[in-house]
Amino acid sequence: METRTTDLAPVGKRSPQREAVAENLQYLTFNLAGESYGVDILKVQEIRGWMPVTKVPNAPVFIRGVMNLRGAIVPVVDLRLRFGLESVEYTKTTVVIVVTVHADQGDRVIGMVVDGVSDVLNINNASDIKEAPNFGSSVSTEFINGLVALDSGMVMLLDVDRLLSVEEMFSLETIRNSNARAIAHAS
Repeated sequence: METRTTDLAPVGKRSPQREAVAENLQYLTFNLAGESYGVDILKVQEIRGWMPVTKVPNAPVFIRGVMNLRGAIVPVVDLRLRFGLESVEYTKTTVVIVVTVHADQGDRVIGMVVDGVSDVLNINNASDIKEAPNFGSSVSTEFINGLVALDSGMVMLLDVDRLLSVEEMFSLETIRNSNARAIAHAS
């Protein structure tokens, strides 16, 4: 895995929360539907090649199932489906990134299915991380910690604690099902 360092000029204002963030941050970057995303490397437990999982009845569509990780039962979430993107057949580059999610009920281990892992992104200055744009109430960006501009494009930095909150995922599925029923009923 290649390691890159960014040398970006600070632009725009920072939020007070960003100023408190430590320097020399590292993110594991991965691809999903042609876009680059990153998660704090300290949240990553391991990266595994795709292996079939055990399906769980009545789970939201983006929860692929569960896998046995050295005796622990770990839910596996397909991030394409979690983001409402088109489902694709898994390939030899498809991997599961196993992360630790902090929640009020305690830490949980969750697997994220992604198209492929890219590399480790080193951010030498927290001010290089720009805030996610505000799209109003129509687009939820609460799980985006920020964006980093690279020569190769943008990397969206994700907050796995918010993105993979079990309560959030199940409420999202309830909303999607309600919207689908309303659209079907209106047709």
